[in-house]
Amino acid sequence: MPEIFRLEGYVFFFYANEGNEPMHVHVRRGGGYAKFWLEPLELDYAKGLKTKEIVRAEVIITENIEIIRRKWHDVFGT
Repeated sequence: MPEIFRLEGYVFFFYANEGNEPMHVHVRRGGGYAKFWLEPLELDYAKGLKTKEIVRAEVIITENIEIIRRKWHDVFGT
């Protein structure tokens, strides 16, 4: 599970076996989690997160999108 970064209690990461899917990132906070597609940025699913937590995760992704994309290319080579 390649971790990209942690911020404000959120953990942003990939699963190592998901390089065959379009570019995306997983987010975990407490017992909740979500998956966001990156191109375009869109929530795929979320469970156990409040709406404000999902919105904040999306803002953090937007602010760090280039870091996430670079890490995706480093991990998956695509």
